[in-house]
Amino acid sequence: MWLDARVGADVRLKLESVQPSGSFKDRGALHRLLLLTDDERARGVIAASAGNHGQALALHAKRLGTRATIVMPERSPLIKIENTRAHGAEVVLFGSNYDAAYDEARRIESERGLVYVHAFDDPAVIAAQGTIGLEILEQMPDVEVLVVPVGGGGLIAGVATAVRTLRPDVKIHGVQTALVPGMASAWTANAPVKLGAAQTLADGIAVRMVAQDTYDATRAYVDSIALVTEDDIATGILFLLERQKSLAEGAGAATVAALLAGRVPDVAGKKVCAIVSGGNIDVTMLGNVIDRGLVLARRLVRLHVRLQDRPGALAEITAVIARLGANVVEIEHERAFSHGPFSEVEVFLTLETRGPEQIQAIRAELEAIAADVVERS
Repeated sequence: MWLDARVGADVRLKLESVQPSGSFKDRGALHRLLLLTDDERARGVIAASAGNHGQALALHAKRLGTRATIVMPERSPLIKIENTRAHGAEVVLFGSNYDAAYDEARRIESERGLVYVHAFDDPAVIAAQGTIGLEILEQMPDVEVLVVPVGGGGLIAGVATAVRTLRPDVKIHGVQTALVPGMASAWTANAPVKLGAAQTLADGIAVRMVAQDTYDATRAYVDSIALVTEDDIATGILFLLERQKSLAEGAGAATVAALLAGRVPDVAGKKVCAIVSGGNIDVTMLGNVIDRGLVLARRLVRLHVRLQDRPGALAEITAVIARLGANVVEIEHERAFSHGPFSEVEVFLTLETRGPEQIQAIRAELEAIAADVVERS
């Protein structure tokens, strides 16, 4: 309901975030493991992963009695590292990004004689991710638009191939982080290209180079690739948590972020399905994201107030804030390090508000009793 009103469309969410490992990666990992020969299963499997593929592979390898080794970037979210280990896998932390972890995983594969299970560049994995598209067509037969997050491209390649084969009329739009737009860059260059590394909230889709097969599938079946900013993603995470009661990581919230920011074309009045691909977000990161989202929504604001240094002046401004219904989160009263006249002090206020209208009302009343009131970003 909330999302429908904001986007102006009938929007449904495909919550892959509630899969056993917390993401859609369960599908591809399990399918690939089930295709192993007895010899391959005895040797054990290895993969590089930003977190979700590794968790899924570890979980299902344990169920099937196969040893798993997962190489993850050193700065992977703690929850993804701990969950992968909890599923019984050996976790190797290496490098600052997925590509460095991938190179190390390939080295270990050769050294130990393990079987490599790719996160997205594998026909069996792509085919399994396509089952999401089949389920959407079954659960929402009148769907008109699909919005799918894009990292290496395995998810959107599988979904788009399945859906457009059965329903050529359905529009399919991918969403990537603007900091690592691997698929969008490939479209521009007419071939996969390798991008520079970047830190992003959407670590699960921060893949610097897509696969040839996934590029080919998106070119054949996908209508557009939208790019979202870090602020868009933070807003998407907060919206899902607060309004939809769903926890999503950055990559998982990318589709909702794109819809909220108006970056997906031609959705007004349409029946739309957005895939929320994962929910494995670090608790510390979640707290930071919530704060950022509140700032962007102007429900958390910082005011810089200059006022006369006299008894009762601070009490007057806090009384205004209380009367207008805002809540003081932090207050700093600065005299010695003030940059104004000696007769004035500076006060820094962090307030919880209901939004822009309440902030405007507070500022209007404070300006009547203070020398200056400035909103700080």
